[in-house]
Amino acid sequence: MSGTREAGDRGERAAAVFLERQGCEILAAQWRCRYGELDLVARGRDGIVCFVEVKLRGTGAVGLPREFVDGRKQERLRKTAMAYLMETGLEDVPARFDVAEVYMGRDGSLRVEYLEDAFT
Repeated sequence: MSGTREAGDRGERAAAVFLERQGCEILAAQWRCRYGELDLVARGRDGIVCFVEVKLRGTGAVGLPREFVDGRKQERLRKTAMAYLMETGLEDVPARFDVAEVYMGRDGSLRVEYLEDAFT
């Protein structure tokens, strides 16, 4: 496994822990289909299904993590999310797209900033 993949997995775990502390239930992690991958799928206390794109950035990285969820990535996430909803029978449940920005400190610590309803 590459260092980049390991760091990404660590960022996704940090985002999952953050969500669980907020009272969310993690429904899926790294869910894949022919359209792409969903980093995390969670259900909030309000019953809304959240498709969470996790972006990890180390110290000195240029740009905000959310800037890397461009229009092309958003379209792929929409298709993948629809496939997830159909496969799990949740197509009538309210859903939204969130971004978890995970920042890695020089000491390896992780900090999560969470953006609800980051795009439609």
